[in-house]
Amino acid sequence: MLTGGLIVTDEVADGWVAVSGGLIAEVGTGPPPPGEQVDVEGALVVPGFVDIHNHGGGGGSFSSTDPAAALSAVRTHRRHGTTTLLASLVSDPVPVLRSQIAALRELVDDGELAGIHLEGPFISKARCGAHDPAALREPDSATVAALLAAGGGSVRMVTLAPELPGGVKAVRQLAEAGVIAALGHTDGVEEQIRPALDAGATVATHLFNGMRPLHHREPGPIGVLLEDPRVTVELICDLVHLHPTIVRLAAKHAGRGRTVLITDAMSATGAPDGSYVLGRLKVDVRDGVATLARNGSLAGSTLTMDVAFRNLVLGAGLDLLDAVHATSGKPAELLGISDRVGALRPGLSADLVVLDADLRPSRVLRRGEWVTFS
Repeated sequence: MLTGGLIVTDEVADGWVAVSGGLIAEVGTGPPPPGEQVDVEGALVVPGFVDIHNHGGGGGSFSSTDPAAALSAVRTHRRHGTTTLLASLVSDPVPVLRSQIAALRELVDDGELAGIHLEGPFISKARCGAHDPAALREPDSATVAALLAAGGGSVRMVTLAPELPGGVKAVRQLAEAGVIAALGHTDGVEEQIRPALDAGATVATHLFNGMRPLHHREPGPIGVLLEDPRVTVELICDLVHLHPTIVRLAAKHAGRGRTVLITDAMSATGAPDGSYVLGRLKVDVRDGVATLARNGSLAGSTLTMDVAFRNLVLGAGLDLLDAVHATSGKPAELLGISDRVGALRPGLSADLVVLDADLRPSRVLRRGEWVTFS
């Protein structure tokens, strides 16, 4: 039982959390019931973070078919409070993607990952960012079906550019298969984005980044996706991809019900600066900022969810409840697993993060077991 903390539920209050059998047994205020206690000494206790867009960490990439590399990434982020994680894959030839999906599927089956996110290959060459242009292609129903089949239900989200031939049809195919259709790396104008939303797209992949800019005479994807109440917007809250003012504007407009913080982390997260690879492209990391070696474009991030949480509160000026919703509650709801994770509520998995006065994690609990930081 955790006692002596500020417990974040629908409010922030002095309280305690009782854990039994890997689940939250009870959450309360006032004197705790009898039992073994861990005094967190006034620290903030929040739900474990849920990251729906993450390419790796700890030197390991999810694009590798090496389970040890993928586990290194999972454990690196877990030490920073991410207890639920989607593994994201960048664009690659379809046979390569199928092999990567098959390797990650085992970690999904083992409960190490919550699923797989395909960021590409159905994206715009004009807005491909750190994706290899040679790996991009237009979507067709057979290829979409083959990639989903390779995952056997583990592919939970696919990012695509709806203006591509077959793009809206692919959105509809994904939605009908129960897979989240996300719009990103798109050069589409408003008239090309709206039909995809009507077809079932519900997520904006890292809003602002990798898409046609907002213009006062052509709102493009940013204006449409930020305005539409059906869309959840991802924000990379490293304060490098997005200025704090932009984070604040987007998060306040979308509100708690539509804002999700992501890391878009790559293998250099939690590792030293140096030379790395993202998918098939060389990346330089200097002072924690990842850029393509060939042109200096941003290439993912070295962000962790605890830093994203802290940046939203201390950098962008939103409150603690906003940060909890954006890092736990809303992403869990989006994945359809809010009956298992994403809140401090009896019956849910005992996933929680203990944050000190500087909003840095001092302890992490996952499924009722303390995470080893070393």
